Amino acid sequence: MLRKERQRQIYKRIEEQGKATVSELADQLNVSQMTIRRDLQDIAAQGAVERVHGGAVTVGKGQLISRLPTLEGHDEQVDAKRRIGESVANMVAEGETIFIGAGTTTLAVAEALKDRHNISVVTNALTVANTLASSRGITIMVTGGFLRSANLSLVGYPGERNLQDVRANKVISGIRGIDPQYGLTSDDLQEMKTNLAIMSISKTLIVVADHSKFGCVAASRTAPVNAASVIVTDTQAPNEMVVELRKRGVTIIQV
Repeated sequence: MLRKERQRQIYKRIEEQGKATVSELADQLNVSQMTIRRDLQDIAAQGAVERVHGGAVTVGKGQLISRLPTLEGHDEQVDAKRRIGESVANMVAEGETIFIGAGTTTLAVAEALKDRHNISVVTNALTVANTLASSRGITIMVTGGFLRSANLSLVGYPGERNLQDVRANKVISGIRGIDPQYGLTSDDLQEMKTNLAIMSISKTLIVVADHSKFGCVAASRTAPVNAASVIVTDTQAPNEMVVELRKRGVTIIQV
């Protein structure tokens, strides 16, 4: 069975029953429990169900967002993004305030943080806020701004103004392109000022990006590569580029 068809069946069963456990879904669909956990993570990332211990339930009326459209890039490099998310989540200490930006790789970080306690998350991503909304140990602040539907992020001066009084221990940001010469680049010119405002709230910028982002140059130059304290990527990132980035003072972690 194709992954998308399996996920449609999982979603249908949860909608019909109100909930489902990992073990029963694995038995019904004749796949491993690890496969079901990954499927549930994908479905939950779209806001279609709520991930709970041992399985998933339908999204309640009290949730921030009941249904979210599929994000651009959601089906790409899923395993790599999951590993990156788990690695970055391990860098977050109890008591810290962190900023998590918009995107599918940053969303994987949020998924990995769901069971944590005593941390505060500032975000301009509706998907991140929705993913963490049921986490009792996490305080969430949403920046505000104008909705960018492509990645469900909030951009523009309202959010930028709100960030002026915020300080974070770490900023965790996705990026469209990483290139030693052209730097960190994004697709949307309208996001440039928002991205700069986000970067200004912490001395530690952690960029999360799978290998496909290396060598890409998008329309808007956000910052030079050495603005990133750390870049967390997967093991398929091009070695020559990893070496060059390290020469420029950037710590590269491959998972």
